[in-house]
Amino acid sequence: MGAIDSDFTQRLQAIIETAIDGIISIDARGHIEMMNPAALEMFGYHIDEVMGQNVSVLMPEPYHSEHDGYLQRYHDTKEARIIGIGREVTAKRKDGSIFPFRLAVSEVILNDRVIFTGVIHDLTEVKQAEEELIRVNEKLENLVEERTNELEEVVNRLLSTNQQLKENELKLQESLDKEKELNELKSRFVSMASHEFRTPLSTILSSAQLIGRYTTEEQHPKREKHIGRIKSAVANLTGILNDFLSLSKLEEGKVEVGLSPINLTDLCQLIHDEVQGLLKPGQTICHEHTGEPIVNSDERILKNVLFNLVSNGIKYSGENSTITCRSEVSEESIKIDVKDEGIGIPEAEQKHLFNRFFRASNVETIQGTGLGLNIVKEYIELLGGSIDFESEEGAGSTFKIIIPKK
Repeated sequence: MGAIDSDFTQRLQAIIETAIDGIISIDARGHIEMMNPAALEMFGYHIDEVMGQNVSVLMPEPYHSEHDGYLQRYHDTKEARIIGIGREVTAKRKDGSIFPFRLAVSEVILNDRVIFTGVIHDLTEVKQAEEELIRVNEKLENLVEERTNELEEVVNRLLSTNQQLKENELKLQESLDKEKELNELKSRFVSMASHEFRTPLSTILSSAQLIGRYTTEEQHPKREKHIGRIKSAVANLTGILNDFLSLSKLEEGKVEVGLSPINLTDLCQLIHDEVQGLLKPGQTICHEHTGEPIVNSDERILKNVLFNLVSNGIKYSGENSTITCRSEVSEESIKIDVKDEGIGIPEAEQKHLFNRFFRASNVETIQGTGLGLNIVKEYIELLGGSIDFESEEGAGSTFKIIIPKK
């Protein structure tokens, strides 16, 4: 039996001596009883230098000062913080340098003695590898961030260039559309002008020739008739030229708003007087006003707007009809409605009413440029207002203007 024990002891000693991890054994008071060659090499000591020494000599602060207290607490409470658990800690070599290692401590009771054995695995290379990995990762992260910033800058430049190209394309398209619109307007203008100017000029010419033939007193009514036709034709030409002039000024941005006190009642009476020569037999104009008559606005613009709407009402209404102009002034706004009893606007065509040169299909036999309502809308918008309408074919139209007082 003694030979077997001796053989086991020798084999155990051989294992401890040749282990690549350090093995340290201490007594219950923490004094070193054994360190294998790997442990001695790890800490840089000779066995004679550490035998009997407190194991705390191998520890840096604060573990050096706290070790005896920890060992005593364990004896008193059996509460393990390292023993039987294992953890990563740091140790101090003979030369004072610090290194990390993995410590696993076990407690053994041998011949009524408590012995603590610690197995130490040096983590220096592992930690160096981890630190190198961290450095590499940081370098990669910095490189990725740098490349990302560069890529973001390139993408932003591309987006900016793309946006600029889109803007240039849009501007070019707008220019092309505007040029196309201008060409269409020119064509429509030439077509419309040749027709609208020809008719009144022909009327003036024929009436002037006939007047020359009516020289006697009894032919005076005939002369008056043709003089009236000439006046009407001249008024028509004047209206066309005024439309063209207004359109030109609006296009060039030359219409400036000049605010001044205006009496709406007086302005409507002035319009009433100016359109008397346009009234058809039996036609009447009625004006109704509510609120304070004095407003602060542009008299020239309002006069043009009202004249256009009232004259349209006369032109598109039949004999013995009434054109009603209602005005209302409140604290917030100026409201003006012009209602006629005319031919109305076909429902399918109402969406085009304010377009330039638009003329509804039911007014082809009535002279007009198709510019009046477009000009009216632009005038009202210059005053910060809006215009809308209600119309039913064969039952008349009502145009509604709202202009904020502020």
